[in-house]
Amino acid sequence: MASPRKVIITCAVTGSIHTPSMSPHLPVTPDEIAEAAIAAAEAGATVLHLHARDPKDGRPTQDPEVFRRFLPRIKQSTNAVVNITTGGAPRMTIEERLQPALQCQPEVASLNMGSMNFGLFPMLKRFTEFEHDWERRHLENSRDLVFKNTYKDIEYILTSCSANGTRFEFECYDIGHLYNLAHFLDRGLVQPPLFVQSVFGILGGIGTHPEDLMHMRRTADRLFGGDYQWSILGAGRNQVPLATLGAAMGANVRIGLEDSLWSGPGTLAKSNAEQVRKIRQVLEGLSLEVAEPEDAREMLRLKGGDAVGF
Repeated sequence: MASPRKVIITCAVTGSIHTPSMSPHLPVTPDEIAEAAIAAAEAGATVLHLHARDPKDGRPTQDPEVFRRFLPRIKQSTNAVVNITTGGAPRMTIEERLQPALQCQPEVASLNMGSMNFGLFPMLKRFTEFEHDWERRHLENSRDLVFKNTYKDIEYILTSCSANGTRFEFECYDIGHLYNLAHFLDRGLVQPPLFVQSVFGILGGIGTHPEDLMHMRRTADRLFGGDYQWSILGAGRNQVPLATLGAAMGANVRIGLEDSLWSGPGTLAKSNAEQVRKIRQVLEGLSLEVAEPEDAREMLRLKGGDAVGF
């Protein structure tokens, strides 16, 4: 009998999409981020995707010193693969967004594969009370926001990190982003196997219909053949349904409080670990096996946890 297919679970522990007031369970301080990440790894997360927050007011920050307040603790406490954002927040400069990955030299960094309208303002219909003044403005201002990721920006990140041996989680919010990735593959600036994170459900990107997911898969198959690892990110309430559909179609999965604050209809998830345990139940119900960190290192050809800069 063939062994079960191994599925990488990426857990996006905290991020720039959701504001702290939306959930009391969203980790904000370095200690909270470290504790949440370690618990997610203990629950079965293979990869930990990490943003940082200003501990004073929860604003997204790309200050490498804030990252250094939790990265060593995570490395010492888990064997999980660490994935640092280069997305940061849409209004940051590309130089600012790059610094944590450039200085900390993780095994994996995220990389957005195209510019897009990035509409967060629909959240204002669901949330009316905010702890910090910047939070409401952050959502309202997304009515007039283009998340800039030009070809020059993408090439800058790729070439700046090339000497570090950092590989990338290529975040593709629409079909055109797959073609952008193919462009950089053709130029030799990225090397297979590609780790393609298909993102569904952000206003401005591709939708959440199963046909959207299948269109992403067909296009990626045509462009990359067998030289990529596919992963599914469903935003909000689409997190588990799309991850389940994707896993059944051969994908890896991404969950976590960056992408969804919920564990079910009207119920806030109490932790990232809770979401990891939920998706593990789904995968095991599909007779799939959760990949260990060393499995992911082999599948993605990573440099290893001893070669990072933290």
